[in-house]
Amino acid sequence: MLLAIEQGNTNTVFAVHDGKDWVAQGRTATDSTRTADEYAVWLSQFLQMQGLALKTLDGCIISTVVPQSLFNLRNLARRYLKTEPLVIGENAKLGIGLRIDNPAEAGADRLVNCIGAFIRFGGPLIIVDSGTATNFDIVGADGAFEGGVIAPGVNLSMEALHKAAARLPRVAIQKPAKVIGTDTVGNMQSGVYWGYVALIEGLIERIKAEYGRPMKVIGTGGVASLFQGATDHIDEFDPDITVRGLLEIWRRNHNIPA
Repeated sequence: MLLAIEQGNTNTVFAVHDGKDWVAQGRTATDSTRTADEYAVWLSQFLQMQGLALKTLDGCIISTVVPQSLFNLRNLARRYLKTEPLVIGENAKLGIGLRIDNPAEAGADRLVNCIGAFIRFGGPLIIVDSGTATNFDIVGADGAFEGGVIAPGVNLSMEALHKAAARLPRVAIQKPAKVIGTDTVGNMQSGVYWGYVALIEGLIERIKAEYGRPMKVIGTGGVASLFQGATDHIDEFDPDITVRGLLEIWRRNHNIPA
């Protein structure tokens, strides 16, 4: 069975594929100091809850945007799965074009998302990935990565507002009942939430105008569900783009038909 690891700045997802279906998927907070042994303890307990065992895993693919974590994730695969992992950005062949100025700068998560979205929806696409940052990734008609936009994430913006202004509290992100807030918390929630909806809609419109061709817009990411029903600029929401992309890359590198 394949262990797919997708590590972002905030959370790390571990997903298990048995050759036919995804049979387990768990999420833990990203911690760059976590050792391979600590990962193994957490993963072993998680798999046991799903009726699985660590010893049944015999393949591993890793995508991480936290370079200092890669050493321990690689050791997790080598020591406990007895396998050399496939790593995005190192030994994994992606099979897509990179039409950007410096391909080495492209984040692993963005490239994996392009592949995962393209095999389901085709192209051209705009992928709106809402996480620590909000990425707008452009996928060409042939599946190539063509650049995009990076904006601060919604939670990051709320935290910055709290830290920079002495009298503003730390509040949870949620969809306000109305735009005009009548207390401090309501004002902050409305500004960040509806401000992000406006950011998403405005950037989608500008990207489409500049691109000059019809594009489908896909929402994904850890906080993407916050915006479902809040805008008609996103055509579909798909939380599984990244793990689907990792599975496709694994198949391409091992000549396994879909």
